[in-house]
Amino acid sequence: MRLGFMTAPNGKVPVKVIARTFASGKTEKFVYQCLAELELPSDKNDVMEPSDFTFEKFVSLYHKICPRNDIEELFQSIGRGKENIDVNQFIQFLNDKQRDPRLNEILYPLYNEKRAAEIIQNYEPNEENKAQNRISKDGLIRYLMSDENAPVFLDRLDIYMEMDQPLSHYYINSSHNTYLSGRQFGGKSSVEMYRQTLLAGCRCVELDCWDGADGEPMITHGRAMCTEILFKDVIYAIRDTAFVTSDYPVILSFENHCCKAQQHKLARYCDEIFGDLLLKEPLPEHPLEPGVPLPPPCALKRKILIKNKRLKPEVEKQELELFQKGQFVINDDEMKEDASAVDGAPPPEEKKEDVVGVDVAAAGDAAQAAQYTGSTTNVHPWLSSMINYAQPIKFQGFDEAEAKNIHHNMSSFSETAGLGYLRSQALEFVNYNKRQMSRIYPRGTRADSSNYMPQVFWNAGCQMVSLNFQTPDLPMQLNQGKFEYNGNCGYLLKPDFMRRPDKAFDPFADAPVDGVIAAQCSVQIIAGQFLSDKKVGTYVEVDMYGLPTDTIRREFRTRMIPSNGLNPVYNEDAFLFRKVVLPDLAVLRFGVYDENGKLLGQRILPLDGLQAGYRHISLRTEANFPMSLPMLFCNIELKIYVPDGFGDFMDALSDPRAFLSAQEKRAQQMKAMGIEESEIGAVKGPGGPGGNKKEGGVRFQEEPKEDLKFEPITAESLRAEKGFGKATKKQQKELEAMRKRHHKERILIQKQQCVAIEKLVKGKQNNDVVNDPLVRKLVAEQTKQWTEMSEKHRREEWELMKTHLQAQEEILKKLMEVSQQNQMKQMSAKHERENKEMRTKQAKVSVETAKEVANDKTLRNKAEKERRLREKNQNNTKKFIEERKQAAIKHDKEKEKLMKLHEKQQEDLTRDIQSVSTFF
Repeated sequence: MRLGFMTAPNGKVPVKVIARTFASGKTEKFVYQCLAELELPSDKNDVMEPSDFTFEKFVSLYHKICPRNDIEELFQSIGRGKENIDVNQFIQFLNDKQRDPRLNEILYPLYNEKRAAEIIQNYEPNEENKAQNRISKDGLIRYLMSDENAPVFLDRLDIYMEMDQPLSHYYINSSHNTYLSGRQFGGKSSVEMYRQTLLAGCRCVELDCWDGADGEPMITHGRAMCTEILFKDVIYAIRDTAFVTSDYPVILSFENHCCKAQQHKLARYCDEIFGDLLLKEPLPEHPLEPGVPLPPPCALKRKILIKNKRLKPEVEKQELELFQKGQFVINDDEMKEDASAVDGAPPPEEKKEDVVGVDVAAAGDAAQAAQYTGSTTNVHPWLSSMINYAQPIKFQGFDEAEAKNIHHNMSSFSETAGLGYLRSQALEFVNYNKRQMSRIYPRGTRADSSNYMPQVFWNAGCQMVSLNFQTPDLPMQLNQGKFEYNGNCGYLLKPDFMRRPDKAFDPFADAPVDGVIAAQCSVQIIAGQFLSDKKVGTYVEVDMYGLPTDTIRREFRTRMIPSNGLNPVYNEDAFLFRKVVLPDLAVLRFGVYDENGKLLGQRILPLDGLQAGYRHISLRTEANFPMSLPMLFCNIELKIYVPDGFGDFMDALSDPRAFLSAQEKRAQQMKAMGIEESEIGAVKGPGGPGGNKKEGGVRFQEEPKEDLKFEPITAESLRAEKGFGKATKKQQKELEAMRKRHHKERILIQKQQCVAIEKLVKGKQNNDVVNDPLVRKLVAEQTKQWTEMSEKHRREEWELMKTHLQAQEEILKKLMEVSQQNQMKQMSAKHERENKEMRTKQAKVSVETAKEVANDKTLRNKAEKERRLREKNQNNTKKFIEERKQAAIKHDKEKEKLMKLHEKQQEDLTRDIQSVSTFF
């Protein structure tokens, strides 16, 4: 189309114009030769009829000059060296390479013969191939370059998000100091900037309103020596362009420095020029009451909202009634602030540093003399009555905002203040943004209108991350690239966990977010097309922006291809983004640079919605405008992130049938080698029974662990101990000594009694002895004495044996206690030994992991190696912590079991002792 328009005065296409198109990679002589082969005019000064230069001729010429050798290799691999690819090969290619394996097969069905045939019919130029349901190289090229094979799902370019959530649940495309076309100090203000910004999809524009000459309010950067434009002209421009690109609401952020007389004009112009477009009253279903959520974008279609400070309700009502009756007296005193303003607070220094910083940095002493007073809170009641869902207040803290729970209150933060809150109260900032809107603006020292990186504030859920639209730097490219999707309507729905009050989200998290599956993305840069119109060297950088842990910048870069801006072939190894914690917020940036570092083209692609496979990525200019010819040919692979060591496990989960069939196949192969199934051990866990586990990619042989077994502690085993035997021997000696003493005493008594009897019966006859009362009395006394002595001996022996038994009981209990303590000590020593082994193993794995990463040739630079090592060490640490936790749980269970066993042993011992005691 472009070549067709570049005609000579006679309306014909000059051949030298065609030659210049390909001059960045080919010589003119070669281009003329290709034209001749196509039977087209081929002399330097020739011209041709536009009707002769058909699209088919151009395609043929393009393929002659720029043969797609990169696609030729792909074509040969799909078709296995044949001239054409049959439908089955094509289906396999579409399912294996061109489809994201994470997609649900019901919502996103696999390619089948019907879908493959439709693609062949649409893109195959050869009728014979169409009839035989096969595709040629030309057909494959046409398909790969078509919109059907776009790098992002095409529905993402339309409005596909829910638009019925509260305004605070959306990112809103926002601009800062919209009127400026250049620097913040001494710059030029332009009405055209409002038109261009709104046409680019912006939904929040800023108007700095100041008193102008002849009573006409103007817009300029106050006290910064910028040119002025009329407020009225800006309102007309906004009316004409507000809803050309998008029907969703536009928010006008007023920074109001006008006196009440000119504020009356602000209100009148908005009322008269906007008419029904201006939302002057809150919606009945969304009253301005605490706890009531903001209305959704779909309920505010083609509506303009004003963000300006508002009077207290009772003051506004009173003054508005006076104004409507014509009795309102304007008493402007710029040096006095109205105490009836919102919350009775002094004017918030919403943008004080904006100008002060510029004054100090760039204006010198003259500019410092003009002191900035902040925007007025002395608001005209008519203008105040037009404010509803965007009521700015001075930020008093997250706790205060939560206590008030007023959803239509919002606050603005400079980038420095916002970063401070992110550093100290990140979770509270995220929760605040679930309920209320926040606006971030550049710090005042950015006199050159440069921009801050918006991603860190998007991560916290900030809705209006305002940028200088006149500066097409990297932050602005990210902003426009992000808002290009969802129909470029200016509103993007935040992820679920950044909207729900029952979810907690840390924007600095480095672990997967609850309910979100981490992703893995690899990008291979294969080739480029029409990257420059000059014969220069080119290279490509691929960066990722998202959560801090997902952001990778200036690490992935192709080699430079010299002297070819037309069709360089890079064929780089894939750039691997191993672990993307939060794909919903991540974007890929492709940047193409020449040998001098000048940006030739760029493209921002969101990871959420990115299509896998071989894709052509058309590039954008620095200002994000589409470029007709420049593009990159890439191969993108998307997967679920799987930590090292869990690959086989994930394969088994994702396709259990294939996993089982693979096991059966191995079993059959082993059977063929004479190994029976009964000889094959059962696998316990990822590493098999007791050995060869894999931790963080490092294999190690695990030592076999033996369970600690204790001999049972019984009364018999305790009695067999040396200490008990020694004590019983001593007791036996004591008993024997007592018995000897008793024996001697019995002999002595017996002898004494015999002597006494003999003395009494001496000289008497037997009959007389028997009947002698003295003898009878003595025998009775001696019998009593013997009986008492025997009873005494028996009692003493019994007491001694009882004492011995009690001593034995104490000894047995003490021995059992010592034995049980020894068993506990052995168990604790075993646990400590296992912990030491685990720590040693962890240190060993860490060293092996460091060696593995250091020797990994696929890691290109130090930063990538450090990130990979950090990730592996995190995985290893988690595994070892879990292992130690499991070991501690096991130890506690073993200890509890042993304690119960000890209690039972003590009970058994007590019963044994009691059974012995019954004899006494």
